[in-house]
Formats: sequence, C-alpha cells, structure tokens
Amino acid sequence: MAERAHERLYRALRLRVMNGEIDPGAHLTLRGLAAQYQTSMMPVREAIRRLAAEGALTMTGTGRIVAPDPAPDRIEELVAIRALLEPEMAVRALPRIYPALIDRLGTINAGISGAITSNDAIGYIRGNLDFHRTIYLRARAPAMLALIETVWLQLGPAMRRLYQLQHRSDLGQHHRTILTALQAGDAGLLRVALRTDVTQGLRMLTG
Repeated sequence: MAERAHERLYRALRLRVMNGEIDPGAHLTLRGLAAQYQTSMMPVREAIRRLAAEGALTMTGTGRIVAPDPAPDRIEELVAIRALLEPEMAVRALPRIYPALIDRLGTINAGISGAITSNDAIGYIRGNLDFHRTIYLRARAPAMLALIETVWLQLGPAMRRLYQLQHRSDLGQHHRTILTALQAGDAGLLRVALRTDVTQGLRMLTG
C-alpha cells in the first residue's frame, strides 16, 4: 500500500511541476504535502526523493521543498538540450505520422488557443506538452523521450513565468508551421520549426 501511495503521489507531483502548477521558488513541506494528499510522511518523502533526483524539486536539510527557479545560464543549457533532442525526435516520428494524428494535433492546438484566450496558463502549458509528446511518441524512442521529459520537468515552473512574458497571440504560430511540415512530410522544415518553437520563447527568460 505504501509503495502504491508513493507512486501515485510521485506521478501527481511530477505532473504539477511539469505543467507549471508550482511557481518558481515556491516552498512546500513534507507535512503539508502529506496533509494535502491524505497520506503518511513516508510516501511523500520517497516521492520527493525521486523528484529531487530528476531535478524537479530540491529538499533542504530542514525538510523544506523548493521548486526550481533556474538561473539564465541553466535555462540556456536546458534550451540547448531541447533544441538538440526535440527536432531529432520529430524527424524520427515523421515516417509514422498519419492523417488522423495530424487531425488530433490540430485539435490539441485548438485547445491551446482556447487556453490562451481564457488566460489559462496551466492549460496552455499542459496542451503544449501534449502537442509535443503526441508527436514524439511516434518516434518509438523511449530513452530519448525520457530525457526530454526530464528537461520539461526542470523547466516547468519557468514555463509559467514565460507564459506571462510572451505575446499570447503569437504562441501558436510555430505549431502551425510544425503541422504544415508534418502534412508535407518535410523533414527540413520540421527541424527548423521545432527548433524555433522550443528556443524562441524560452530564451526570453534569459534576457
């Protein structure tokens, strides 16, 4: 039972961090999380230990848990990793992209536009990751996807800040180019569109 509680809590907290639901630098406590999720301290401690190993959270000697607030040079490093891995993943996925999947991506993108209109930062971040993950799953490269998701996890709180900085009307333009490249089967355009999408906005955080 304790192991199942730990796994459930780990997944819940991991999604919260990745989706930007915890602000950069926010402080949590083991006791507070145990109360929030109605569990004992042991599964909370195990879940936090796993998340700390992934760079998603840090835990101080006093038991205070802190969400990452990466410095500009750290963000630049994480952006560079995304720029290397994600275009490669998309191109690997390209031979396995089919019309119904492109339609699904279009639906996800419409949901992202709705989140922008309603000023829903969490909905935007969640939709954005879903858009990318849906493509990358077709690459059938689980090790690479795990690396990418670890980077997303470390950038999650910063993505919330980025949303507040960006011009919201421009957030969907790169996804539309990605969809065009997927429809055309154009690997070169897809690489450029992915690289632009993952780097242009995030670099605003380092300025």
